[in-house]
Amino acid sequence: MLNKRILLISAATAACALGIGFFMQPSTSGPAGASDGFDQAGQQLPQDPELAKPISIEKITLTSANPGLSEADEIASSDRQAPVAACGMTANAAVLPGARVALQITAPCRGSERITLHHHGMMVTETLGQDGQLDLVIPALSSPATFIVEPANLTFAAEAEATTAVGAVVQVEVPDMAQVDRVVLQWSGNSGFEIHAREFGAQYGENGHVWHGADPAQEAAGQMVRLGDANQLVPRLAEIYSFQEDPGAPTAEAGLIEISVEAEITAINCGREIAAQSLRVVAGRVQTRDLTLNMPDCAATGDFLVLNNLVENLKIAAK
Repeated sequence: MLNKRILLISAATAACALGIGFFMQPSTSGPAGASDGFDQAGQQLPQDPELAKPISIEKITLTSANPGLSEADEIASSDRQAPVAACGMTANAAVLPGARVALQITAPCRGSERITLHHHGMMVTETLGQDGQLDLVIPALSSPATFIVEPANLTFAAEAEATTAVGAVVQVEVPDMAQVDRVVLQWSGNSGFEIHAREFGAQYGENGHVWHGADPAQEAAGQMVRLGDANQLVPRLAEIYSFQEDPGAPTAEAGLIEISVEAEITAINCGREIAAQSLRVVAGRVQTRDLTLNMPDCAATGDFLVLNNLVENLKIAAK
């Protein structure tokens, strides 16, 4: 069963300083067995005037601890020891029409890194670009909408001069949240799940049949979005179906939007137990429901299981 807890990321800050000094003083040495300027007979030894002069040290050259490193190697070594503060992550959010949020994540020194995005019970796995940046459009599930970005690596460098939170949190108001009906299905791994919405009596393949593999030319009142990077190892994925009513205009159609959850039987999930979770957002309120499903054996590979009762149908009233 999917974990519904939202991981809150805390920041730790540490600082340390190390001062190293040394003191050098001139010293003289006499013949073996001599001590305090007297010979063994107790006679004072002649003083060498040159030894009594202070030593002048000029043209001191400082060398690195490892003289075998070239200048380029030393620069690279310095970069590797940069404080973790330089590897911080930021997130910015801007509200869009349709109760959506444009989310921008920036982490310049975390290129191609795996992250987990948390939002109001929904969790998806994404991958930062090579430049450490990722731009997403997320259907909001609440207002205000809070997004937590959790990196894969939560370690801190103890020897660094400073550390900073490796994740990011951002919040934005979504003024039209109450105008949207939304259904979310989320799961972990390649479980073969998908949502199908059939609007106002539409049949499979017709206009009004909304799913992630629908022909873009098909007309529909609602929209389907799939989130998550399926190329990651055991990723968290989600599909979101949205239907928005315009309070200033009459509804073109009224009736039911039939919502079904389907699971394709594949060589990966056949004969196994798979789990998913649905989130139903109506008038700004979220309802959740968990699903655990025992898949048929691999002889049924290629078939689909259709679950009609996991998510309640959307009832659209005429205005």
